[in-house]
Amino acid sequence: MTFLSMLAPVAEDLGRVDALIRRRLDSDVALVRQVAEYIVASGGKRLRPALLLLASGAAGHKEKSGVAPDGGARLELAAVVEFIHTATLLHDDVVDESPMRRGRSTANDAFGNAAAVLVGDFLYSRAFQMMVEVGNMRVMQVLAEATNTIAGGEVLQLMGSHDPEVDEARYLEVIRRKTAKLFEAAARLGGVLAGSGAALESGLADYGMHVGTAFQLIDDVLDYSGDAATIGKSLGDDLAEGKPTLPLIRVMRAGSPQHAALVRSAIIEGGREAFGGVLEAIRACGALDYAREAASREAEAAARAIAPLPASEFKQSLLELASFSVTRSS
Repeated sequence: MTFLSMLAPVAEDLGRVDALIRRRLDSDVALVRQVAEYIVASGGKRLRPALLLLASGAAGHKEKSGVAPDGGARLELAAVVEFIHTATLLHDDVVDESPMRRGRSTANDAFGNAAAVLVGDFLYSRAFQMMVEVGNMRVMQVLAEATNTIAGGEVLQLMGSHDPEVDEARYLEVIRRKTAKLFEAAARLGGVLAGSGAALESGLADYGMHVGTAFQLIDDVLDYSGDAATIGKSLGDDLAEGKPTLPLIRVMRAGSPQHAALVRSAIIEGGREAFGGVLEAIRACGALDYAREAASREAEAAARAIAPLPASEFKQSLLELASFSVTRSS
């Protein structure tokens, strides 16, 4: 199983979404075009658009001609969720002062903070233009709520920066708001487009929320165990920013007093100076395995959430994606 093989049922549609993204990023403002092209060229998994397309297929959606320009509502909305995701990344990288993402310089590093923030705003506004064109009030409700929840999650994470008192429950709340919410919205929109009943739509939304949570949990594991070239960023970025992620929270709760004190200090101070000692503390109490087990529980919950869906290649890909969220290395 590879990421590409999982997406095979929607591969052609994802190609159309990429073309649509390029068209919709066009602007008569030169800097917008320049930064937008830089972002598109940086790649990315297009995971959220793929999730929307797979969910709509699994729910039995049949596109009606003339629903929206450029190939239909599902393609428009797949591009919308990617624009929202990219806008959050642009703003995230400015807040975190991140110099690298996906193995290359971030937009803020390449073009400056002001350009990154403003192009992020452009992407948000373009996304809302496109969702209005789809002409579905339920779609607008789902995406408006998602973007507001994500913004709140960003602020909640900022409030927890350099705070060793953040516990597991608060950490998971940040993940659900900041990361998992857009996964949830993408999967729910698949049900909305298919005209699914409330129960099926809710099941797809739960699937997206659990998969998104699993992805973030593994991201936090990879920050202490991955290969920098593979994950596209420097190891220890979370520690440098004073982020109390689950591996660190686990050490403070279950590690030795000495290791707990070291991690508390590292979170408060930030930076990478204590990375070696923190990594030793994480390994000593099995904190990475603890986080992986939490991710596995999320993936299992995701699979249960879509059990009522009829068998199809789309459902199979959704199940494989839930497993991949835990086993991936990048």
